[in-house]
Parts: sequence; structure tokens; C-alpha cells
Amino acid sequence: MRCSWAENADDVMRAYHDTEWAVPHHGANTLFELLCLEGAQAGLSWRTVLMRRDGYRAAFHGFDIARVADMTDADLAGVLATGGVIRHRQKIWSVRANARAALDIPDFDAFVWDFVDGRPIVNRRASPKDVPATTDISDRMSKVLKKRGFSFVGSTICYAFMQAAGMVDDHLTTCEVRGAV
Repeated sequence: MRCSWAENADDVMRAYHDTEWAVPHHGANTLFELLCLEGAQAGLSWRTVLMRRDGYRAAFHGFDIARVADMTDADLAGVLATGGVIRHRQKIWSVRANARAALDIPDFDAFVWDFVDGRPIVNRRASPKDVPATTDISDRMSKVLKKRGFSFVGSTICYAFMQAAGMVDDHLTTCEVRGAV
């Protein structure tokens, strides 16, 4: 049995659950990508974003932070006009703003992982209703990121990012993937 959100999902979502979600990810560009994609997901399903991940990677130079930070308004308008991403102006512009903010952090990987003292938090949740949308840590992360100039980084987005980045492992205790990755 998998976590309930993946148990009856399509192959794409099951593969994401089984091989990526709650797996510790490192590298500034990788973490930047996950943070931006979680921001893009606000108000939508993760599947909607996951199905467009390749479009986002193409539009935003593989989430190379320095290259994204250098994108012009015309570049962003071009991204907005493409069909490979979610066409939401504020979300598109936030990717560049977030890249510029990330550039001001000397070691973005260490900065992000410091919120969990460098080690994943492994929770023991028995039911989906036990998985929170936010925590004190995601609240703090959200406040710090906003203060540094990031956008689309509310506490719920930050907690989803922490799960996606493997900073938090919320696989249910009954999940066959729990502890296997």
C-alpha cells in the first residue's frame, strides 16, 4: 500500500511518490526548482505542475539560478506565451524574483536544509488527516524567505516544498515506500 494520494493515482504520480517525494534532494538549482514548482502549484494540483515540469525546465534554463536571475521582462513574457507552463503572470515573474533572492544566499542548499538542522524529519503519520498543511518550521521558513525577497512562498507552499525536497518524510506508516528510498 502507498500513501493514499498515490495509491489510486496514475503512473506519473505513483512514480513521483515512489522515487522522488520525501527523498532528500540537494543542490541549489534542484532545490530552487522544487521551490518554484511548489509555488506554481498554489491553487492547483501537483499533477498539473508535474505534467508541465519539462516545460518549466525548458523555459527557465533548467532552473539555473544565475541564468533565471538574468531573464528580462521580454523573456518572461515569452514564457507566459508558451503552452508548456501554467500561464499565471505573477507566478512566472516570481521565478525570476526568487532566483535573484537565491543569488543573495551564498549556499542556498545549506541555507534551506538548516531549517531542519541538515537532516530530514521523519514523521510517523498513520492517516492522511494526520499530515498537516503547515508547521512551525514551514511558518518560519516562509517568513524568512519573504523577508529575503522570495514570493509564492507561503507556509503551505513551504511545507509542500519541504516534503518534495525530502526535508520532511510524511510517508504514512502503512506506505510500502516508507524507509525504502
